[in-house]
Amino acid sequence: MAKRRKYSFDDLVGIMARLRGPKGCPWDRKQNHQTLLPYLIEETYEVVDTLHRRDYRALREELGDLLLQIVFHAQLARERRRFDIDDVSDVICRKLIARHPHVFGSVTARTADDVLNNWEKIKLAEKEQNGKTGGVLAGIPRSLPALLQAYRVQEKTARFGFDWDNPAPVLDKVNEEVGELRRSLKKRGARRKREVEHELGDLLFALVNLARHLKVDPETALARSNKRFMKRFGYIERNLPKRGLKLGEASLAEMDKLWEEAKRKLG
Repeated sequence: MAKRRKYSFDDLVGIMARLRGPKGCPWDRKQNHQTLLPYLIEETYEVVDTLHRRDYRALREELGDLLLQIVFHAQLARERRRFDIDDVSDVICRKLIARHPHVFGSVTARTADDVLNNWEKIKLAEKEQNGKTGGVLAGIPRSLPALLQAYRVQEKTARFGFDWDNPAPVLDKVNEEVGELRRSLKKRGARRKREVEHELGDLLFALVNLARHLKVDPETALARSNKRFMKRFGYIERNLPKRGLKLGEASLAEMDKLWEEAKRKLG
């Protein structure tokens, strides 16, 4: 039996063009950049989910789904004569070459940190050259989830020396923010809620900074904590009836006992 030919990237671009063509798919023909946004976000998170699970067979499929969204948006732009997928490839290739002078030029970069420092400085120089203003943080998308946004803000400013040298002072900062939150909780009046929100935000920001210094991805750490919590709470739900108890009627002490049991059994 002859081996089936693998479809190529060009095939994908051609299929997308046909789906959008006069005799194509009614659903695909109806879409625009805005209607596709939820799918772009969803497919991105599905890729992230497979990476958390280390499910590389699923990753192959999910990367394809994400690639489809990129090709779809490029096809929409092509129809309006704005750009096409080749322009997208051209832009990223030029960007990669320009921002890797240690590979494609004569600059020396011995460590990953050297590479990232050079990358940020080159980006800033590119913005200034193109007349763009806003500074180092201007390129961080406002629509990023707050946890990731905090991480990227700290990461970028650190590239320019605005950072502690080790985790110890960061942990001190976390403790300082906990103290400020405690003090805000003792206050009364209309400003209390605003101050609590302010101090809680500062505490979360400091915790993200601590995670960065400890080389821990805060998004991954929180996702795994969420998973552990759901597993343990599921154990409570399953085992309360065995003790003649119902969820919503059991006391905190009764549920906490099962929680500790779940920790021992499930981790």
